[in-house]
Amino acid sequence: MLADGLLDSLPVGVAVPGLLAALDAAGTAVLQAPPGTGKTTLVPLALADHVPGRVVVAEPRRVAARAAAARMAALLGQEVGGTVGYAVRGERRAGPGTRVEVVTTGLLLRRLLRDPELPGVGALLLDEVHERQLDADLVLAFALQSRQLLREDLRLVAASATLDVPRLAQLLGGPVVTATAPVHPLQVLWCPPPRPVRPPDGLRVDPALLDHVAALVRRALAEHPGDVLAFLPGTGEIRSVEGRLRGVDADVVPLHGRRSGAEQDAALRPGTRRRVVLSTAVAESSLTVPGVRVVVDAGLSRVPRVDHARGFGGLDTVRVSRASADQRAGRAAREAPGAVLRAWSAADHALLPAHSAPEILTADLTGFALLTAGWGDLEDLALLDPPPAGPLSAAREALHRLGALEGGTITALGRAMADVGLHPRLARALLQGAGRVGSTAAAEVVALLSEDGGRSGDDLVAAWRAAERDGDPGWRREVRRLRALAPEHPGTGVPRDLAAGTVVALAHPERVARQRAPGGAAYATAGGTGVELADGSGLRSSPWLAVAVADRVPGRAAARVRAAAPLDEGTARDVVGVEVVEEVRWDGDVRARRVERLGALELSARPLPHPPAAAVADAVAEGVRREGLGLLTFGPAAASLRARVACCRAAQGEPWPDLGDEHLLATLPEWLGTQLAGVRSRRDLARLDVAAALRARLPWPQAGRLDELAPVDLPVPTGRRVRVDYADPARPVVALKLQEAFGWTATPRLVDGRVPVVLHLLSPAGRPLAVTADLGSFWRDVYPSVRAEVRGRYPRHPWPQDPLTATPTARTARRSG
Repeated sequence: MLADGLLDSLPVGVAVPGLLAALDAAGTAVLQAPPGTGKTTLVPLALADHVPGRVVVAEPRRVAARAAAARMAALLGQEVGGTVGYAVRGERRAGPGTRVEVVTTGLLLRRLLRDPELPGVGALLLDEVHERQLDADLVLAFALQSRQLLREDLRLVAASATLDVPRLAQLLGGPVVTATAPVHPLQVLWCPPPRPVRPPDGLRVDPALLDHVAALVRRALAEHPGDVLAFLPGTGEIRSVEGRLRGVDADVVPLHGRRSGAEQDAALRPGTRRRVVLSTAVAESSLTVPGVRVVVDAGLSRVPRVDHARGFGGLDTVRVSRASADQRAGRAAREAPGAVLRAWSAADHALLPAHSAPEILTADLTGFALLTAGWGDLEDLALLDPPPAGPLSAAREALHRLGALEGGTITALGRAMADVGLHPRLARALLQGAGRVGSTAAAEVVALLSEDGGRSGDDLVAAWRAAERDGDPGWRREVRRLRALAPEHPGTGVPRDLAAGTVVALAHPERVARQRAPGGAAYATAGGTGVELADGSGLRSSPWLAVAVADRVPGRAAARVRAAAPLDEGTARDVVGVEVVEEVRWDGDVRARRVERLGALELSARPLPHPPAAAVADAVAEGVRREGLGLLTFGPAAASLRARVACCRAAQGEPWPDLGDEHLLATLPEWLGTQLAGVRSRRDLARLDVAAALRARLPWPQAGRLDELAPVDLPVPTGRRVRVDYADPARPVVALKLQEAFGWTATPRLVDGRVPVVLHLLSPAGRPLAVTADLGSFWRDVYPSVRAEVRGRYPRHPWPQDPLTATPTARTARRSG
């Protein structure tokens, strides 16, 4: 297949023999090769010469897949669709004689789900794995498991430019084969904006930055030879900069994933005069744009993000990593010396992250969870990074709500959703929306929802009319593709605005929202979060909305609506579903209602006259846990009982029960028992006999000895009984005047002698003189100094030299003569 000398035409050629030998020995290999070496074009052709069956090359983007196929076919002197073909979403050019087929990673995922054995395929080459896209990580894991369990003969190559190659090689179990590329000189120019610009927020980019990028493109055309490649985060920014470049002496060519195949092909061919190619990250790797000698980099990228706090997912605009910036800059020096104009400073560059975070750690995992559920056991997959537990759990919960999973198992609807090639939410909206609003309307709205932003205004119905009026070719192509995938249903006569709202609600049932006040901007969603319309939004006349896109607003609790369609309560009830619950809760008193709910939205409520007794008891218990034991009346008897039991428990442990606040709150229904029956209010709680309930918790026969082990009071030498203070269960206290302790030789002990009583010995005025748990040492060592210090202060009280033989007394001495 490869003509003589073709391997020698690109740097990767010298590495090909070693790669083929490694595959023969291990079956897998990592190919480390920088951009421009020919790994995407020459290696698949060499594999096709070496292994039987078809060679499938997986690319992360459609434009890269088409371009790679076109380049390989040109090397063979053929048209695409013969020996070399491709398949991307909605388009396939391949036939029975195709030996090399380039596909997107998303399409390869669906093929693996349909048939993990990949019959007829001899080798897989997974390109650009260093980008760490979620689909690419999953394709690698699926392919490894398929090879392990079903296809030991399947050759597997992972091609990477910058990834941690040893870790990748360990995962594959094969060697690393390295190719190098000649390096052309690259001039780096730091070109920050002349005035500060606002950082990106969600899908919003400061227009001042776009003005600056347009100015840098004009500068590049004036100061440097060759074509210009400008990197921008999304299609909206490409359109904006394109408008700012009107009148330049060059062809301005947009390049992004929503352009037609013919338009993408044209952007990748040299022109008859200078060109400015305005591209998203699709040109960052996998592609060579011929003729480019200078790159203008806005320094921004659009990545998937999830706001877990509010449950909103979508795209976010972020600063690029240093690795991505280097990849972009390298586009200028692939064919000859070049230059890059970076729209930031060298100091800012040093603050950029070294690498972009893998998508699996930051993206919405709903699609990932659906595909892995359709494949098998996630724990058995060899992934470069495991998915975060919290986002994965949230994704599985969302799939249950969408009907794609049931008890952790994928449903028939879920399998159909996985096969559509859209985000699961949009796939569900297409499949189920067709029967509600008609196949065409469902496809048209879903095509709008699949855009990456850039629409003006928040009214999705207005955007729908504009797409029809303007004849957006990208939108029309996607409508045709989706229309072919949707179940066949004619139009149902549903008004356009309600049709749009229905489709959005099917995709995002938790984002169905009801207006908080008539004509207001604030809405509450079925998912329990708040959203707000922008000032002047025409959607404020809608009491109900289906929110398609919302993003966070710094400093505000509610998310800002970016795209929505009107809805009505009847459709919301039908699409989302209404739950009728008997709600018994504590709200100062017990409140019992029969409530209709649409998610977190309360639709109606009426009193429930005879709520279940168990539910009432649970509500009361929850109220006490929330507000505290102060709702109960702990009289002196109950307080004393708790303190004395705590002393016994501290000394003897079980079976004495824990009567502390935390345990009593946790076990309230158990120890209050039947007393909770009939309790409906704070007043009822205050009347409960807490002491009786606590006594019933005491173990038998130990309860019969409580007064003996931990008495309420103790006799002192005067014959008086003094109350024991059990505030510290391990150190009970008895406070008495020092003269009352005369003759007391041994400190009393409680709980079968295990707990010494701490004596607080007081002055005649009731002030502390000494604290002791050892009377013997006190009389011997401390009392003399106490006597000397205070006898003059209290002359009418006895202060004998020998307190052990003195008569205990609480009275004053008789004044002499």
